Amino acid sequence: MRRSLVSLLAALALLAVPASAPASAPAKARVAVGIGDQNAGMFASPLYKQLELKKMRYFIRWDAIDQPGELARADAFVNAAIASRVRVLMHISTNNLATKQAKLPSVARYERAVKPLVARFRAKGVKDWGVWNEANHVTQPTYRSPKRAARFYRAFRRFPCAGCKLVALDVLDQRGVERYVRRWLRAAGAAGRRARVIGIHNYAEVNRLVRKATKRHPGTGRIIAAVRKKNRRARFWYTETGAIVKFASFGCSVTRAQGRLRYMFKLARRYDRYVERLYSYNWTGADCLNRFDAGLVYANGKPRPGYYTFKGQLMRFGR
Repeated sequence: MRRSLVSLLAALALLAVPASAPASAPAKARVAVGIGDQNAGMFASPLYKQLELKKMRYFIRWDAIDQPGELARADAFVNAAIASRVRVLMHISTNNLATKQAKLPSVARYERAVKPLVARFRAKGVKDWGVWNEANHVTQPTYRSPKRAARFYRAFRRFPCAGCKLVALDVLDQRGVERYVRRWLRAAGAAGRRARVIGIHNYAEVNRLVRKATKRHPGTGRIIAAVRKKNRRARFWYTETGAIVKFASFGCSVTRAQGRLRYMFKLARRYDRYVERLYSYNWTGADCLNRFDAGLVYANGKPRPGYYTFKGQLMRFGR
């Protein structure tokens, strides 16, 4: 009798305690994720289609309007993207990626070359544009002239481009970036203080796991702070970021890159109050045969370990 009573009381006690609620999933970040690449063939990949991405970045040399081959490649990419219902960010860039070799065009030359590019691809549906890719890097002719980069921005704002969004300034997280931002803002004047989108390439912070900002590695937060000192309305796009498989001192390692991808997404969540988009570079790997390799898939199209990390993290982000 006593045993039965004890069992009954124990059962009633269990009923009185509410079942533990399942652990809630982390809130979805406000950052929309896309990919940057130069290869139109990626749109046909089943692995790419599984990601259901809606944004893509493509960079094009500033003088491409006079280069039939460049135009043909850009046309193929944009046509494939539009057919896949993907929105393209087209970023103006150098015509010579050799260090310190590219010549800086005049503002008038920039206008004559870039204005018809905008007209051509706006007619195809391209509404997102970048004035100049990675303006402070030594492969870009603007690396010593934030003033010229600012003048390009002011010129671009006059181009007919209904409904377009414009990345006014685009910088790499390297030594001196804050000074470059300050000089650009000063040269851009009121237009710079009203700029809506600033681009960041935070490769150093992502791939070196920078925990504390330094002069050599200022990091994403300090770039955002440098812009917001003069422009509180600006929002930020990681126009190019990603996990390096091979580059310079980084020996070839797909497993290291997989870990860096996790950190890339962690940084996106950390600053999602300010960051609207993230474009991971890139899709097509080079099997470590080229100087730079950051692909999510091998050259034969098969997935690298990082692909699965990227795919898994997408559930916590927008498209």
